[in-house]
Amino acid sequence: MSDHKLPSETLIEFPCHFPIKVMGEVHDAFTSTVIEIIKQKNEKFDPSTIEMKGSSEGRYISLTCFVYVTSKPELDDIYRSLSSHPMIKVVL
Repeated sequence: MSDHKLPSETLIEFPCHFPIKVMGEVHDAFTSTVIEIIKQKNEKFDPSTIEMKGSSEGRYISLTCFVYVTSKPELDDIYRSLSSHPMIKVVL
């Protein structure tokens, strides 16, 4: 057996403002749903930091949400919650 340590799980230094990109089809409640999901996991999330971009055809929307996270488990939890919502197609 080797005593080598495994590489660090993440290169991200916490705490930090982390950009989470969330994409889905255009829907009236898309932005408010994303905000609600993030706020359930991170009460201090500031929705005014969201950058919004629509696709050229106008069918999809992309939100970049800057979330202040203090740990990898917190960030993973936010990703899981966003990824599991049926309205959300991609989380990067």
